[in-house]
Amino acid sequence: MRKLLKKINLILLKRYRHSTISQWAVLAADILLFIAAFFMNEILNNGLLHKTYVAPMFVKFGLALLVTLVFFFFTGSYRGIIRHTGINDILKIMFCTVGPGLLFCIVWYINNHLSNPNRYAPILLSYRSAATTYMLLAILMITLRLFLQRIYNDYFRRRRKTVNVIIYGAGAAGVIAYNALHQDATIEYHVVAFIDDDMSKVNQELNGVPVMRARTVLNPKFIKQKEVAQLIIAIPTIRVMHKQAITNKALDLGLNVKAVPHVSTWLNGSFSLNQIQDIKIEDLLEREPIKMDNINIVREVVDKVILVTGAAGSIGSEICRQLMLYKPTKVIMLDQAESPMYDLQFELRNTYKDNLDRMEFVIANVKDRPRMEEVFEMYRPQLVYHAAAYKHVPFMEENPYEAVYVNVFGTRNIADLAIKYGAQKFVMISTDKAVNPTNVMGATKRMAEIYIQSRSTEQTHFVTTRFGNVLGSNGSVIPLFKKQLAAGGPLTVTHKDIIRYFMTIPEACNLVLEAGAMGEGGDIFVFDMGKPVKIYDMARKMIQLSGMHDIQIKEIGLRPGEKLYEELLATKENTIPTYHPKIMRAQVRRYPLDAIDAEYNQLWDILETMDDMKIVGKMKSIVPEFLSNNSVYCQLDAPANTK
Repeated sequence: MRKLLKKINLILLKRYRHSTISQWAVLAADILLFIAAFFMNEILNNGLLHKTYVAPMFVKFGLALLVTLVFFFFTGSYRGIIRHTGINDILKIMFCTVGPGLLFCIVWYINNHLSNPNRYAPILLSYRSAATTYMLLAILMITLRLFLQRIYNDYFRRRRKTVNVIIYGAGAAGVIAYNALHQDATIEYHVVAFIDDDMSKVNQELNGVPVMRARTVLNPKFIKQKEVAQLIIAIPTIRVMHKQAITNKALDLGLNVKAVPHVSTWLNGSFSLNQIQDIKIEDLLEREPIKMDNINIVREVVDKVILVTGAAGSIGSEICRQLMLYKPTKVIMLDQAESPMYDLQFELRNTYKDNLDRMEFVIANVKDRPRMEEVFEMYRPQLVYHAAAYKHVPFMEENPYEAVYVNVFGTRNIADLAIKYGAQKFVMISTDKAVNPTNVMGATKRMAEIYIQSRSTEQTHFVTTRFGNVLGSNGSVIPLFKKQLAAGGPLTVTHKDIIRYFMTIPEACNLVLEAGAMGEGGDIFVFDMGKPVKIYDMARKMIQLSGMHDIQIKEIGLRPGEKLYEELLATKENTIPTYHPKIMRAQVRRYPLDAIDAEYNQLWDILETMDDMKIVGKMKSIVPEFLSNNSVYCQLDAPANTK
């Protein structure tokens, strides 16, 4: 018998857990409740019914039922989903019961002022009857809905997974998050506490849940006692540093952390459970937004013809997006990667449908001099943002020919053509790996810096911007870690102590535009990258954020040419401030134009041999501070420098 009941129980749960009661069944139940309320009132007011009273009573009943049905249909009180009954449903019930009660009271009042008030009195509800009947009806309708809701919650939902939650923020967003959690049909969220920094709210209750101080809740004793699994940050306007501090504390306590996004991102201005976002590693690496004075950028960009090389890359594409905001005459987007260029074209043509004439998309390679000459001759760009480059350290260590061809001589092609066709400014995107380079890629970027710095003229100003890693850029460590997490791990780091600087892509590109606007020729601008981040700690945080605590971190050793830490300035370089606190001007060694031409011409001749050792050897003579690390090219360095 017990097995049979269990089987029936499972069938009912499977069949009815997510089903809803038909609105017509609800309407039928409400009609029955009205009948019950009506006759309860008649018995209470008139006692046992006398046969002479039955006929007019049924006329009275029919009239009252008709009026009540009109209000039922008008308010739609029967259309609500019973298990989600809330304040709006109760308000509808109050309206559809108070409404007809008031109507009958008005009719009774009018009837009493007629010449023969007793004529219609038997078929009308008196003040007392109307109040009693519809008060009883309201109580019965609300009670039925709350009873069925309780039955559903206690019976049909009891097999759901239960998650104990803390909500950080007892304001409007906290209440919205609380309500959204209770709409989930698959997980039963139990909010054990609200946290708020406003002491006027502490020790009060919100929906029956206590509001407490952070230090009272975010401690191992409370978390263990209440078996808390998740923390939701419900302060959409929270400052970045505050959000990071809360998240780090919660992660240390083993909690899964989510956040309510800014109101501007809510779908159609409303909020639902699926909009509560997981905290991502990028959120823990961001800083307070850098405030920019875009007046300089507007002055630099508006009504100009602009060429962006490497336009389909992470940095190049964001530069293009930002440039389109400043109404240039035309933006020529150039890249040799066909598929990413198609994606960029599709995106921008949909985003800027009214500015299609301002965009040109060109497939070409910067190392192809004749093709680049054709582009410059056709469009005559006034500004050039040069982001085209090979950037992956291990690949370039294995392929120095391509690294030099694109990063050095591709840059020379664009720079020479910028001068030839009268461009006003040339802005090159460099990297912190160009400082005291230990790898081929970094050395090629330093050589590109040297070349354009020597080329600045009164007509064409050459500017270099130097910064570190950007969050989420193609091939960077965060996308790699995400792939490794998806595959079940392990996460691989080259060294436990390796550190890197990080910026967001929009932030970096905005600084590039600002630095380009302030450049006067031959400048190398260095960005304030904030505090460096240990990659091992980043991997550990990503594992915590994923909730997959059994994932291991594997140390695989430094790759050829890789540094433990990056630098933004060489040993003999200093900086001087600019008007922007996040942009500094580096004071670097100047190279004579004739000497640079001679050296680079020799490198070009060596490049044709495709002899990697000879190519890298010449690079080291041009950039004396280039000392290889963990690479086959270490043998080219003087013994004293390889210790």
